Parts: sequence; C-alpha cells; structure tokens
Amino acid sequence: MATVLLGSTLSAMSTGLGALLVLFISQSLTHSLRDILLAFTAGVMMSACMLGLIPEALELGGFAPLCIGIYFGVVTLTTLEKRIPHLDLHHHAGATQFDEKARLIITAIMLHNIPEGLSVGVSYASSIEETGNLIALAIGLQNAPEGFLVALFLYNQNISKVKAFIIATLTGSIEIVTAIIGYSLASYVVNLLPFGLAFAAGAMLFIIYKELIPESHGDGNERVATYSFIVGIIVMTLLLDL
Repeated sequence: MATVLLGSTLSAMSTGLGALLVLFISQSLTHSLRDILLAFTAGVMMSACMLGLIPEALELGGFAPLCIGIYFGVVTLTTLEKRIPHLDLHHHAGATQFDEKARLIITAIMLHNIPEGLSVGVSYASSIEETGNLIALAIGLQNAPEGFLVALFLYNQNISKVKAFIIATLTGSIEIVTAIIGYSLASYVVNLLPFGLAFAAGAMLFIIYKELIPESHGDGNERVATYSFIVGIIVMTLLLDL
C-alpha cells in the first residue's frame, strides 16, 4: 500500500509540477508547443496501454475479460462526460461567463483524473512489479502539461498566478483516492485484476482519442503533433523495455 500511495501521489502531483510553470511565464503558451506536449503525452499513454495494460490483461484473463473491461472503461468515461458538464479547454468560442467556465474546466479535469487514478491503483495490484510504476509514469507525464494548461487558463481569466497554481494542483489530488480504491478492489476481489487492467486501458484510450489527439490537431499543427505522438510512443516503449 505504501508503494501505491507513493506512486499515485507522485503521479497526481505531476499536475502541480506542470502548473508550477505558470508562476514563471509572462505570456500564453504557443499553440504549437501546447499541441506538441498534448500529442507526446497521448503517445506515451498509447504505448502504456498497448504494450503494458492490454497484454497483461490478456495473459491474466484472456480475450473475454479484456473486451469486457475495455468496454466498461469506455462506457464509464462516456457516461461521466455526458452527465457532468464539460467544456473544451482550448476551442470553446461561446460567451460563457467566467464563473461557469472555470467551474466546468475544473470539473472536466477532475472527471478525467478519476479513471487515471484507478488505472494507477489497478496497475500496482499487478503481479508484474514494474507495471504500476510505468503506468504511474505515463499518467504523470500526461498530468504535467494538463496542470500547466489548466493553470494557464485560470491565469488568463484574471486569477492570480499563485491561486491558479493551487487550484490546478488540487485537481490532481483526486487521483490518490481513486488509486487506493482501484488497488484495493483489484487486490482483494478474486479474478478482478484482468478486468481492472482492461478497464484502465479502455479509459486511457478514450482520453487519448477523444481528448488529447483532437486537441493537438485543433490549431493547424497536425504534422508536428503526429511526429510528437510517435516520439511519445517510442519513449514509453523504451522505458517498458528497460
């Protein structure tokens, strides 16, 4: 349990590490750099799913639990997104008032952090020792630019840099709680682990394709984002092979 707490805390606090950058900037992040970061983290998460979570779920439970777990991961994310108000962080052009906009952004980020925390917790319940650390690393790499973008959004809405940093950091804290829940369920409920690993993969794949890839292609930087996505896959594959 101590390892789960440490890994999930480091992964969650990567949100704050990214948000910390907002204290040192004088202007907004360029669209190109933002898209490169988003695409890179999408590649990292894709590699973690395809080379880590999915093969292990197959080995432990076979094809049926894999399909069921992925299905419920995707359905859960879809249901939560429909039921909890969601606002696109970068491409929303409506005239939403600040209070509502800020609430929606923070809610959406915390929504995404729930399955990410579950993914980390379930992965630490795996019999393969390094799986938990690798998934925590993948989620942490995704959290860092996410935290920066949330803090930057809040700062651009005339919130002080310090307050923007604190709020963005707090959005990641829910991952610690959900990681403990995921670990406990996968550790103590018989035969749940392959379903949990597949669920985590489904949730991550949903985030990759529904959020990260479209966002990285939203400002005309499709080619450089594609290159960054591929680099992310290669980097995570190298880490998995070490």
